[in-house]
Amino acid sequence: MTQSSIRNKTIWTIAYPIIFGNLAQTLITLTDTAFLGRVSAIALGASMMAGIYYYVYSTLAWGFAIGIQIIVARRLGEGRLERIGVIFEHGLFFVLFLSSGLFLVQHFFNNDILARIIQSPNIYAKAIEYMDYRHYGIIFVCFNFLFRSFYIGLSNTKVIGFSTLIMAVVNIVLDYALVFGKLGFPEMGVGGAALASVCAEISATLFFFGYTLLKLPLKTYALFCFHRLEGWLMKAILKLAFPTMIQKLFSFGTWFIFFTLVEHMGETPIAVSGIIRSVYMLIMIPVFAFGATANTLTSRLIGENKHAEVIPTVFKTISQGLIAILPVLLCCLLIPHTVLSIYTEDITLMDASMTSLWVVCAASIAMSIGMPLFEAVSGTGNTTYALILESAVLVAYTFSVWFFASYLSTAVAWVWTSEFTYGALIGLVSFLFLRFAAWQKKKI
Repeated sequence: MTQSSIRNKTIWTIAYPIIFGNLAQTLITLTDTAFLGRVSAIALGASMMAGIYYYVYSTLAWGFAIGIQIIVARRLGEGRLERIGVIFEHGLFFVLFLSSGLFLVQHFFNNDILARIIQSPNIYAKAIEYMDYRHYGIIFVCFNFLFRSFYIGLSNTKVIGFSTLIMAVVNIVLDYALVFGKLGFPEMGVGGAALASVCAEISATLFFFGYTLLKLPLKTYALFCFHRLEGWLMKAILKLAFPTMIQKLFSFGTWFIFFTLVEHMGETPIAVSGIIRSVYMLIMIPVFAFGATANTLTSRLIGENKHAEVIPTVFKTISQGLIAILPVLLCCLLIPHTVLSIYTEDITLMDASMTSLWVVCAASIAMSIGMPLFEAVSGTGNTTYALILESAVLVAYTFSVWFFASYLSTAVAWVWTSEFTYGALIGLVSFLFLRFAAWQKKKI
């Protein structure tokens, strides 16, 4: 059997800065949850619902950015460095157009959309308060996705760690100041958490632009040379990226359905799920990072005409990802009350969250296997097939959520078992595709 020429050190060199990059958005969720969990269960549930709703919009930019990432990694593998700047500039143009449209939709329609989704009047009022500030950050979030994918495609991911540090510091300080009215700032509660997140996102965007202009070899990559838009290139990028955009929209859209159905179960289940979601995303940071690494290495290996090394490299990436989640996983299993106390001081809420915490620990193992396999499918350039595969899995996932949340109306921990179902199924169908489909013939 063909062995992978990619060393574990290379995998970690790409993955660990992405871990810090993923930590940025997770830290925003974590700090918002930690501060608002000390305000009230209503504030916690509302920020969680509004936050998921907000990120459903941003997934379109995330999906597009992954398309840019795949092409940049392919050109890097081919040695065609001068085309990288052209591709990135086309990405900037499209993201500006996309993010402006997303901002306008949220600005004018948030109230009506959330009123149709959220049943609790208390949670709805706080969710609107949150979104009144948070939607101003959507443009900056979209550009941040593009820059992260650009640097991941170049395998130059240390910059992502720097941007994360900046975001984390800005968000934590402003959360403390604005949620509780410290350091001379007004006490804003939920709205303060949203405003702090927007400021953190703006700081990351400014850093990315500054770092790119000052540190990257602009001439080597032909960056910011104001190339004329190439219609055929934009069409090719969108042809690759559009299925990924829809796939990410479906993926996060179904997660929003998950929390909507949980919110219909009552204010306590949604508060519990707000805490569990934050812990789960913390465990999942390495999972997403090693998934992105599998995507990049797959595209690069194909660019180097090393198709036979793709599957061995993906499994090597999975093994490193499983090692990476162990520290947080062990903390959740051995000192669960300590972990949960980060988010709330309510002992009753902690106890209600225990079973769900164990469930997401099991789900994270399944996702550690499934996510790199699925990202490798996208890395081959077969993004349409990736969309088809995930759509089929999401049907089963959504049915599982509905069955436990609405049909049986059982404990919220059973609803969280749907995450394990998703991880196992996406891994299975992705492996079958990589093992038996003719993905080697795809050109981008």
